[in-house]
Amino acid sequence: MAEASSEIREMVVAKAINAALRDALAEDPTTLLIGEDIGPLGGVFRVTEGLQAEFGETRVVDSPLAESGIVGTSIGMAMRGYRPVAEIQFDGFVFPGFNQITTQLAKIHNRTDGAVSVPVTIRLPYGGSIGSIEHHSESPEALFAHTAGLRILAPSNPQDAYWMTRAAIASEDPVIVMEPKRRYWLKGPVDTAAAPQDVHSAEVIREGSDATIATYGPLVPVALAAAEAAAEDGRSLEVVDVRSISPLDDETIARSAAKTGRLVVAHEAPTFGGFGAEIAARVAERAHHRLLAPVLRVGGFHMPYPPSHQEGRYLPDIDRMLEAVERSVAHSSRASSPV
Repeated sequence: MAEASSEIREMVVAKAINAALRDALAEDPTTLLIGEDIGPLGGVFRVTEGLQAEFGETRVVDSPLAESGIVGTSIGMAMRGYRPVAEIQFDGFVFPGFNQITTQLAKIHNRTDGAVSVPVTIRLPYGGSIGSIEHHSESPEALFAHTAGLRILAPSNPQDAYWMTRAAIASEDPVIVMEPKRRYWLKGPVDTAAAPQDVHSAEVIREGSDATIATYGPLVPVALAAAEAAAEDGRSLEVVDVRSISPLDDETIARSAAKTGRLVVAHEAPTFGGFGAEIAARVAERAHHRLLAPVLRVGGFHMPYPPSHQEGRYLPDIDRMLEAVERSVAHSSRASSPV
């Protein structure tokens, strides 16, 4: 993947992804985009705005409303030497294409003993807090993480959104980029020349000593806000941005948990069967002897995603994160008290 000329600009996440797609299209004629309403409309969230006008209808393809067809067509194009970037309009619409993704896209490289690569990128806007209706606020990352053969990235800021998109398109493996739609308008600096650390590495984005909060995507700003609130009460929280769901950098997370002695894992998806359980299990295996309390999880409830006027009660917020931290501290305090 070639690096663009150095230019640091303030962008929102949506524009950072747009810039990454534009640079990829400009650098490689085999790269193309496919998805519903991504042409003149520029996508529901305007992430692909202006790209069809610049690169034409054969490079930015408005597809029928058929997710299975979008994924299947992308697989076929990848097998013929193209690098398709497929947009699924909303997270809850991915399931018609789920079979293509998990039984075909994820397995073709292994099925052919490495002879065939399928460099398909799937852009999947996901998560809630946009006041939308059913099927528009899902968090299906655990369903895909369970399937070997898929890389899954979860940017939380514009810089990662740009470089994770570039890395996904350049990868010879299929990659799902989980785009946090509630953060499309989050602004931050983007350096299009200086790539950040490896996109599959977790990152400690706030140092702390009393407990660790590990999260990804849309909840990263919430965790940082929780750490700020805790600091006002004299509590020092470390925040780890997981960044990559598969492969998972459990070493960085475990190292942070061992340092603070406590870990809270947070995501929007339900805690029951959620990806936080995998993180908790791995940290327990790696750092059990250094933990002062069990790993706790904060997430959505085990129920269908609620109507928009109730989603504020469903989604993890600052208070729920801090309550989990306090439970963790209280547990370790009881454990250390004499009988």
